[in-house]
Amino acid sequence: MKPIAEMTKDEARRIRYILTDIDDTLTTKGKLPAEAYSALWKLHDEGFSVIPVTGRSCGWCDLIAREWPVKAVVGENGAVVYYLDESDHLQVFTHPSVASPDVHDKLEAVKQACLAAVPGCRVAKDQFSRVYDLAVDFAEEPPILSLDDAERIRTVCESMGAHAKVSSIHVNAWFGDYDKLSMTELFLREVLGDTDFLHSVLFFGDSPNDEPMFAHFPVTCGVANVVPFAGHMNHLPAYVAPLEGGQGFAAAIDAFLRIREG
Repeated sequence: MKPIAEMTKDEARRIRYILTDIDDTLTTKGKLPAEAYSALWKLHDEGFSVIPVTGRSCGWCDLIAREWPVKAVVGENGAVVYYLDESDHLQVFTHPSVASPDVHDKLEAVKQACLAAVPGCRVAKDQFSRVYDLAVDFAEEPPILSLDDAERIRTVCESMGAHAKVSSIHVNAWFGDYDKLSMTELFLREVLGDTDFLHSVLFFGDSPNDEPMFAHFPVTCGVANVVPFAGHMNHLPAYVAPLEGGQGFAAAIDAFLRIREG
């Protein structure tokens, strides 16, 4: 990982899409700092298409798509995209492989297995607004469990046939052949009509569930709190911000815009 200040001008000038995780990438200790939200508006006003790509719930995505300065938001680790159409009407684009109607029974079985196998883990408090996945909390609320505990939760989920990813706060489990990357690409192609975007994306993230994006897109940036996860990841971002969380995102956007305009 190189400092974001070392991004080349050619890379910066090709960027049209800013994709970003939310928790611990845009936020700091659970809050969205003013400088991060200001950075989103700065990007919006400069004409970039900003698309948060998150493991958060459909309920969160509804609000974000309506009220944030974004083009769209990918939610539940790739199950859905919420966006406003040209008439500012909310639309929901669902991945074609989302699970069958019995998904809730399957997720309930996974939930019970995780709770039994890893003492102290619990269902995330935003589960009530989730449609397609299960979020097991290991670090958003106390007690704060370790990354090793999170990996144990992931292993339990996968042993029951679910896909599972570890974020900085949750382990997300789902049934369906999708992830953040595949859904983002599908949305760009089928809804936005863009088939040539590989080098036009700058992606920001902070944790192992962002790995598919780090691996695929040439221009990626981790906020500084990605560093402790390095030993749990095979693919790291190309660049790293000088600060953690939302402050790191804002600093990286400032650096990116300076390079682009220089």
